[in-house]
Amino acid sequence: MTLQTSATTAPATGGCPFGHGGEHHGYEPFQMKNPFPSYAELRREEPVMFDERIGYWVVTRYDDIKSVFEDWETFSSENAQAPVRERGPQAKKIMEEGGFTAYSGLSARIPPEHTRIRAIAQKMFTPRRYKALEPDIRANVASRLEAMLAREDRAGEMVKDLAYDIPTITILTLIGADTSQVDTYKRWSDARAAMTWGDLSDEEQIPHAHSLVEYWQECQRMVAEAHANGGDSLTADLARAQEEGAEITDHEIASLLYSLLFAGHETTTTLIANSFRVLLGHREQWETLIDNPKKTGAAVDEVLRYSGSIVGWRRKALKDTEVGGVEIAKGDGLLLLMGSANRDESRFENGEEFDLNRPNAREHLSFGFGIHYCLGNMLAKLQAKICLEEATKLAPSLRLTDDADVDFRENLSFRVPVAVPVTWDA
Repeated sequence: MTLQTSATTAPATGGCPFGHGGEHHGYEPFQMKNPFPSYAELRREEPVMFDERIGYWVVTRYDDIKSVFEDWETFSSENAQAPVRERGPQAKKIMEEGGFTAYSGLSARIPPEHTRIRAIAQKMFTPRRYKALEPDIRANVASRLEAMLAREDRAGEMVKDLAYDIPTITILTLIGADTSQVDTYKRWSDARAAMTWGDLSDEEQIPHAHSLVEYWQECQRMVAEAHANGGDSLTADLARAQEEGAEITDHEIASLLYSLLFAGHETTTTLIANSFRVLLGHREQWETLIDNPKKTGAAVDEVLRYSGSIVGWRRKALKDTEVGGVEIAKGDGLLLLMGSANRDESRFENGEEFDLNRPNAREHLSFGFGIHYCLGNMLAKLQAKICLEEATKLAPSLRLTDDADVDFRENLSFRVPVAVPVTWDA
């Protein structure tokens, strides 16, 4: 799909049927500081709005978004990983010369290819692997918290001190990668996020293009290594499955790694950071967790609803159709704002409020819905749960610093806090 980026470009249906022209109800596609007021206004005033700045229909109501996720035959995921801004000539050249041919692991694939690969990959995400990882995750979390709490100045930062490393080490361990290279994998992941969902100039794309080439070459190397030496890792399991007759190619395995190395830690880092940011910002509910650790799982789901890591995901209409009473033409792109759907009052009573006791928090759409429901959702929630359990035990007096004003990276889909500064009692 060629993205429509001109401010004068109209969708195939002939433009916004509501006649708002350049008005977008306060919605700014790449601004993540506090998008929720604009989401609420869109739900009320124009729940399916064409935004000519990005060339997408922006969909904001829960029922509409869930229906689109369910109907994969009408709304394809093939554009889910498409760059929001077209790659510039220099970035394209770097990637072509570097042999970059990575494709989505699963999220942008469509049946029957998606069905075939997911069935194979799903067998590798077993409770046995999660159970084996849990003691190391818990020990890793505790040691990082204890190191932070040992500082005499009582100044910490939950992204850098905890959320940055934990999910990265976990996913690297799961796939059998080098856990000493956290910063390298983070750099590659940042490049992928910027090149796919960011708003970069041609010049700004160049260093990220080099990083993506390195990233893809490492994924291919890991597949070759797994074939040569085997081992106890998800990569080795996939290579072994192929050797035993599973219908999956080396390129598809490498593409899965390309996706897992990103999705397996980037969104979980954000989930952990947001869990602390939100709960410490709602002191009474943080104290409820201290008194009742059994509520931690519910807290994670409510964080996912209230402040999810991914607030927008894309689909493409494969035929003329309609969403929320608005005509959508074949070929049009849709941006599904799950961050809005998760606060929709028609589904979640008092949806703009954070409520640890919310009975239907698990109905959030932060992991998607339907055939593309996030494969690693259990591992992400497990890590966030462990972080909260250990922190409420080891650092119950933890609180946001008085002047904490959390900023978020500019992005179309991911709501990533730059830093979550904290302090605690001596």
